[in-house]
Amino acid sequence: MTSTEIYLLLAILGALVVTGGVVVYARRRALPPGKTPPELPATEAPPSDRALAPGAPGRRAEAPVRPLTPEELARAAEQERYVAGLARTRGGFVAKLARLFRGRPRVSAELRDEVESVLFTADIGAKAAQKLLDQVTDLLDKSDVADADKVWAVIRTAARQILTVPAAPLDYSPNPPPYVLLMIGVNGVGKTTTLGKLAAFHKAAGRRVLLVAGDTFRAAAGEQLEIWARRVGCEIHLGKEGADPSSVIHDGIFRGAREGFDVVLCDTAGRLHTKKELMDELQKIRRSCAKALARARGVGEAEVRGPHDTFLVLDATIGQNALAQAVLFKETMDFTGLVLTKLDGTAKGGVVLGVCDELRVPVRFIGIGEKIDDLRPFDADAFVEAMFGDPDDAKA
Repeated sequence: MTSTEIYLLLAILGALVVTGGVVVYARRRALPPGKTPPELPATEAPPSDRALAPGAPGRRAEAPVRPLTPEELARAAEQERYVAGLARTRGGFVAKLARLFRGRPRVSAELRDEVESVLFTADIGAKAAQKLLDQVTDLLDKSDVADADKVWAVIRTAARQILTVPAAPLDYSPNPPPYVLLMIGVNGVGKTTTLGKLAAFHKAAGRRVLLVAGDTFRAAAGEQLEIWARRVGCEIHLGKEGADPSSVIHDGIFRGAREGFDVVLCDTAGRLHTKKELMDELQKIRRSCAKALARARGVGEAEVRGPHDTFLVLDATIGQNALAQAVLFKETMDFTGLVLTKLDGTAKGGVVLGVCDELRVPVRFIGIGEKIDDLRPFDADAFVEAMFGDPDDAKA
């Protein structure tokens, strides 16, 4: 074979290879990923991701799904409890506001009047209502259409500012112990039940708890607290029925210090906030707390200010009447924290805003259910998100 014929044969073979490559390329592009052209051996087919085990060569890396941390899971569960506990409140004024802003309505004098009416009839207190109204109105004045997302963002910010009252964290480990809490409030707000749930809260944290039955006037009050002590698994200090409550609380606190308790929780009799003589008796009880602590520490009474904390318990179901109670109690008794009970059973939970705004006293705990762990430490962010986080879910 001559050299010319050889070159001609090589040219023909090269052309065939190129043509075949183009055909294969075209057929590969036309087929779904992972499909093998029938004329090609299976070994030449591109591997399918689904056919490979995780981590096998040639498999595309997939972004791993990060599991939630225990803290994130706990936070999510806590938020669900808040949302469930505030369902009725969300079905009140929150649902009414949601209806007003649904569908991006035109801004008008009528819309402003309706917003004002909803806020001022929402049991959140006049001052708190005015603060929310001012900020919503300011936003509406800047637009022809009410943007629901922006409106709710403004409301959430304003509510968070009202509820975030500057206060030091509760110190359950004073030196020397024990931590002493005095619980006050009118009849029927749930003081004794709240005290029992607080005992469970401290017991779960590993603290040794002593309940002191300072309500010596109400029939069976001591027995009710004794039931809670057995249920929680803590000890109780009881006085005789009809005994001087100041004396019972004094002896209970001194016992708590002498026997090495971490926390002493003192119940008191419910009293009408309109009865001056009953309110003045609280000052006597407060002085008894100071005397007991001073005696236990071996110092003068002037060096002890009284119980470490005094909580006023308010029933959220009575709305603005709870605010009136708090104002009158404040005139007589200096309390360091608020407990709002029965939030799960009322559409008037917005009273939390009014009380915080009027008194500038922090809410320490809220009751959002009947279970023993449904007394929750108050979290302003969680509360606001539960109230206003997704208003379209609120049912009027």
